Amino acid sequence: MSDIVVAKRYAKALFEVAKEQGIISQVEEELKSVASAIRDNADLQKFLNHPNIGTSAKTDLLKQIFEGKVSEPVWNTLLVLIDKGRQSILSALLNDYVKVANEALGQASAVVYSAIALTDAQKAEIASHFSKVTGKTIRVSNEVEPKLLGGVQVRIGDRLYDGSLAGKLDRLAKALV
Repeated sequence: MSDIVVAKRYAKALFEVAKEQGIISQVEEELKSVASAIRDNADLQKFLNHPNIGTSAKTDLLKQIFEGKVSEPVWNTLLVLIDKGRQSILSALLNDYVKVANEALGQASAVVYSAIALTDAQKAEIASHFSKVTGKTIRVSNEVEPKLLGGVQVRIGDRLYDGSLAGKLDRLAKALV
């Protein structure tokens, strides 16, 4: 079975447990911190992905790092991933969990690309506007993209709303041709 399918199944199962316990957002934050801790530490990645290191050694190390710092559902998910040798799908599991949680809660995540960092008021305005467009509650994160001359690009899921100066110039050029 492909890792993509497995990650989706684990994400759905984890979401169901989190929903029963009423800790959907907490589980998302914990998953993000665990995934980033593992992703940012090359030695930990090598250790967890090494085929000649037993699952008990991997679990002992994870116990030292994460036990007591994450909720029981996240901890149990980590143990299952290690036990099944699927620790490499943690990032995909996180992405799928966020999608499932957002869908169930009527939320969407928007990444706003801008030439300069946005203020909180600007983020709130963008969230408000796109909430009306999508009918969902929008959570905005901002990424500075110096290549943009001005304006913003907003990515929500697989849709890109291009309000950048470069995008407007491209549309104008196409219209003139």
